[in-house]
Amino acid sequence: SAGRSYGSQAKEEEELRVRYLDDEHKGIVVLGLNRSHAKNALSKNLVKMMSKAVDALKSDKKVRTVVFRSEVPGIFCAGADLKERAKMHSSEVSSFVSRARATINELANLPVPTIAAIDGTALGGGLELALACDIRVAASSAKMGLVETKLAIIPGAGGTQRLPRTIGVSLAKELIFSARIVDGEEAKSIGLISHVVEQNEAGDAAYRRALALAREFLPQGPVAMRVAKLAINQGMEVDLVTGLAIEEACYAQTIPTKDRIEGLLAFKEKRPPRYKGE
Repeated sequence: SAGRSYGSQAKEEEELRVRYLDDEHKGIVVLGLNRSHAKNALSKNLVKMMSKAVDALKSDKKVRTVVFRSEVPGIFCAGADLKERAKMHSSEVSSFVSRARATINELANLPVPTIAAIDGTALGGGLELALACDIRVAASSAKMGLVETKLAIIPGAGGTQRLPRTIGVSLAKELIFSARIVDGEEAKSIGLISHVVEQNEAGDAAYRRALALAREFLPQGPVAMRVAKLAINQGMEVDLVTGLAIEEACYAQTIPTKDRIEGLLAFKEKRPPRYKGE
């Protein structure tokens, strides 16, 4: 598969690997965290690389689905790089958290489906990163939790907002107040993840499941996928009447597209559609 990397330190270690897949996976882009020496902890450099990569993806019409994974066995992301943070001035800490929050928001606002493949531990900012994805898939052995209260702080990159919206207010409070860590099976039972899989010898079972899920999205109309995500995201933040109005406005955006004409023609001719994202 073709690959592109971002960041000045790519020669030493590609801390974020960006791969554009080919063949039956064409249209899927994989963002792979690769800071093995720091358990994929979010450093200033890694956040900068993530922001640059996401910025490039949001305007690329060839991208159909983004899968976020770890290239490091046994770990998804350990959260913020606390060793780096300890060396920061208090003003730098605030700036870094703001940058990390903005980057994770950029990921959440990508116009295409996003899937987090959690094959290892996802704590603090690592889980917040996964929560910003549309869908989460995890290995049963994976560990997840928002553990910031142990450090006398709170989740600062969206965790206090996205976790309640995902699993409900009361349970989210319980997990954040206790800093509890759950495995893949419990995460599935409380709705934190959509799919749980047994880990394999290669340690990439969640990633393989995420790819299979992404392939289900590829045949669908690209414009419809983008507009459907927009309608759902905006509608979840308002009352039902307003949400239905948002749906109506979004639906209208699909009427004049060439993809819609192709979809109807393919249905009539009983063949797979050939969408171009127009």
